[in-house]
Amino acid sequence: MIIVMTPDHTSEDLQRVVRRLEDMGLRAHISHGEHRTIVGAIGDERILREVPLESMAGVEKVVPILTPYKLVSREFKKEDTIININGHTIGGSELQIIAGPCAVENRETVEEVASSLKRLGINFLRGGAFKPRTSPYSFQGLGKRALEIMARIREETGMLIVTELMDPRDAVMVAKYADIIQIGTRNMQNFRLLTEVGNIEKPVLLKRGMCATVKEWLMSAEYIVSQGNEKVILCERGIRTFETETRNTLDLSVVPLLKRLTHLPVIVDPSHAVGRADLVAPMAKAAVAAGADGLLIEVHPRPEEAWSDGPQSLTPKAFEQLVDDLRTIAEAVGKKL
Repeated sequence: MIIVMTPDHTSEDLQRVVRRLEDMGLRAHISHGEHRTIVGAIGDERILREVPLESMAGVEKVVPILTPYKLVSREFKKEDTIININGHTIGGSELQIIAGPCAVENRETVEEVASSLKRLGINFLRGGAFKPRTSPYSFQGLGKRALEIMARIREETGMLIVTELMDPRDAVMVAKYADIIQIGTRNMQNFRLLTEVGNIEKPVLLKRGMCATVKEWLMSAEYIVSQGNEKVILCERGIRTFETETRNTLDLSVVPLLKRLTHLPVIVDPSHAVGRADLVAPMAKAAVAAGADGLLIEVHPRPEEAWSDGPQSLTPKAFEQLVDDLRTIAEAVGKKL
């Protein structure tokens, strides 16, 4: 349920509403919009039915939110959420590309990739330190050593770091190094992990589970936001279907759908969706045309030698051509790359 304050409400009016909610055992979530201040009542809404909040000074109306995801819904916040990270925005008029190798293999490889990306104006460098693999015998990542490599490259290039967190026990360490914390598809419903990042003051890139519905995905985002961290970026990365020609099935219809359902920014990962380098570029272009706020793309200087996900990685040369094409598409849909 949300309490809409009048345009001329005072700070004392707002505090009285917050105290009233807290006295009832509810949590208050305040959102200052362009035209209205909204107070979200978090908790058992049955309590609110017997309390005439509309009669309180400064309250315009009380509106029930029908969706199970409250704070991330478009009902709660009409304006798009724009996340500013060191002067670079995700969710606004800029199209951001997060690119880099699937896994941090060594410093030399990541430096080579970062150098090529920096020349193209890419601001975000991705690289896995901890890799969730289907086989226990596959490369699992370099761990803290990889984080240290990424941090040194950030110092050299100024690029911001995106890396995955898998274990709540590593949350403090990963948050120390990462500018954006990624929650991978296998952990989308790891609610202990979601609660942990909800209490960290770092943006969270939440990937869709490979078999998750949109409702389940948004409920996972709700876990994070309900803890106080409103900086959530949704990432579509393909869902599992009966099709075997591609790694997953990229659900691009979800981009305009999410724009209706939620105020959170939406990006697309075509690399993991298709699993084939030859299909990454066309699906990346389609994602931008569909209204995505950004892309997550795997780039490796020698994909045939990559320790992880080589078949879906673009070479720096192929990535440069894609960026040139994306600039035109971005401009056509009102974004700037």
